[in-house]
Amino acid sequence: MLKRLDWLLWLLAIIVVSRLFSMAIVPLLDTTEARYAEVARIMAESGDWITPWFNYGTPFWGKPPLSFWTEAISFKLFGVTEFAARLPSWLANLGMLGLIYHLTKKLADQRQALIATLIFSTMALSYIMSGAVLTDPFLALGTTLTLASIILALRQPGSHWRWWIFVGLAIGLLAKGPLALVLSGGPLLLWVIWRRQYRDLLQLPWGRGVLLTALLSLPWYIVAELKTPGFINYFIIGEHFLRFVDPGWSGDLYGSAHDKPYGTIWLYWLWASLPWGPIVAIMAVYRWTSAGSSRPAGRRWLTDEQRLLLLSALFPSLFFTFAGNILWTYQLPALIPLAILAAMLMAKPVPASRFNQLGIALATMLMPLALILIGCYAYLYPEKLNTEKMLVAHYNEFKDNSSRPLTYIGKPPFSARFYSNGSVKTAPFSEVERLIDNSTEATHFIAINNEEREQIISSLSAQVKVELANRRFTLLKIDRLTN
Repeated sequence: MLKRLDWLLWLLAIIVVSRLFSMAIVPLLDTTEARYAEVARIMAESGDWITPWFNYGTPFWGKPPLSFWTEAISFKLFGVTEFAARLPSWLANLGMLGLIYHLTKKLADQRQALIATLIFSTMALSYIMSGAVLTDPFLALGTTLTLASIILALRQPGSHWRWWIFVGLAIGLLAKGPLALVLSGGPLLLWVIWRRQYRDLLQLPWGRGVLLTALLSLPWYIVAELKTPGFINYFIIGEHFLRFVDPGWSGDLYGSAHDKPYGTIWLYWLWASLPWGPIVAIMAVYRWTSAGSSRPAGRRWLTDEQRLLLLSALFPSLFFTFAGNILWTYQLPALIPLAILAAMLMAKPVPASRFNQLGIALATMLMPLALILIGCYAYLYPEKLNTEKMLVAHYNEFKDNSSRPLTYIGKPPFSARFYSNGSVKTAPFSEVERLIDNSTEATHFIAINNEEREQIISSLSAQVKVELANRRFTLLKIDRLTN
């Protein structure tokens, strides 16, 4: 038994560490990852730890600062790199794994605890998010801490876990906002209705706990509103109400709405939970049909804790069913309780066969191997990705003292801003000729959209050389003609 647990532990360690590989070699990709990394870079550069900035003149009201704080600190410690930008999410994932392990071990045993962490680590969304520059890992860390603490506090009355409930809520509020309260409180409310009992919840320190959450989170909200008035209205009303009730919401200041058909969130659950979601569903049906007649009378199919886990796994899908402006990352908090339930479901193995064993082994390694292969492809062919890393690096290599800063015709991608340390310029197409004629620099480097390349090159009277082309843009070196 010990050797088997050691084997599971080593497998878990290999899977978790394997994510570091692609974190280090894959460039930051547009749009979301590069955008959030640039916000954190500006925070580290400016020293403004209150207001995240979308660019040097525009505050970023779309998200609270927790993820940006951690990424900016990482930049300060390790330099402005892709790995440093992604490291905080990896550490947040470690925190979730620790909570999954501890909670499952208390509810079941060490073997099931290791299996739960393995399942969560190898789901599609959780494996990707464990090394991506996004806010969702920190939201999931907060909701996981709250969920685990509620269960453990009820099992161990008077323990320190009763306070961690409210620390988890504060983490969620600083990571994503009031959505954390909904994702944590919604399953709890449904759980009370399902079990028809709430008296044990009254032993929790709700009054002092809410005060603790407020003390940890509200000061930033107040200071942020005072520093950039209008933040509360945009963030609470816009981001947390209009974004979800209006599928085509046009008030997004920093991107575009994601207009999806109602119910798409369930399809996202399937994608996010791959390959384990379908496996768990099939196993659950098998258990129900095979054990229904043999289960002793009066014995419940689920314990109280398992009911809460099930509701927590389903609630994001239920809540976002009639929302059109959604992303698949919204399912990340649901994968933690799903992984724990899956491990408990596997406590009594499925019928032993080589086919079943091979299927489970393949499911465990599918996502890590797939992402490692994708990472190798990205390293070998970066020009095929939505990133400006190589283009900016080429400019930095060949520019000289007589060169003007790199200029993008139109809006520069976030990755161009990040890799140029914010120095990239922008200009409309109509201004290119005037920009060149009126400048004192002899050499210009201009990045143009590939679809407009021939039109722009033919319109220029200067000497033009194509330096580099990637998936979206072409870098031109333009030497101004002199008499």
